[in-house]
Amino acid sequence: MVRDGGIVIEIRFHGRGGQGAVIASELLAQAAFLEGKHPQSFPFFGVERRGAPVTAYTRIDDKPISVRTSITTPDVVVVLDAGLMRTIDVMAGLKRDGLLLVNSERIPDRIDKSFTGRIAAVDATAIALSQGLGDRATPIVNTAILGALARASGVVSINNVVKAIVNHVPAKREGNALAAILAYRQVKTLEAVIL
Repeated sequence: MVRDGGIVIEIRFHGRGGQGAVIASELLAQAAFLEGKHPQSFPFFGVERRGAPVTAYTRIDDKPISVRTSITTPDVVVVLDAGLMRTIDVMAGLKRDGLLLVNSERIPDRIDKSFTGRIAAVDATAIALSQGLGDRATPIVNTAILGALARASGVVSINNVVKAIVNHVPAKREGNALAAILAYRQVKTLEAVIL
């Protein structure tokens, strides 16, 4: 989205209740603020219960942001639970040259034919569990996915992601910060392959 010569970066997070999608959106905004940018972060809740689909949004710009609507044509889509891709069209509106980041052991092998952007994957679940973040039933993958996002998108630095985590996460700060760093190092990206 281009406005007055400035570029607004719009990011949409898809997760399940309890995974930390809303907090990920907020932490990303904090990291962007630390970089001197103007962020905006907000959630969308349907059924508010653990395990239910949750969507959260972050906008980042070099100028103050006046628009206050949901993000329908994101530059980046972040999927905290790859299982959502079977039931929700997480790629709806994703720009053709955008970035799809998925919490998965491997890069998804099937994508929408109109998507020609980049795909990234990181096993945020394994990383979160290695740091004691959540449990097998509900791993809290938000900080790991933010580390991967910093590397795959370049929208914020890993240093500011870590600072945002240390300053704003209420528990297990060291484990959360390390999860972000590990995911930053382990994320895999590739250009979209049309099947």
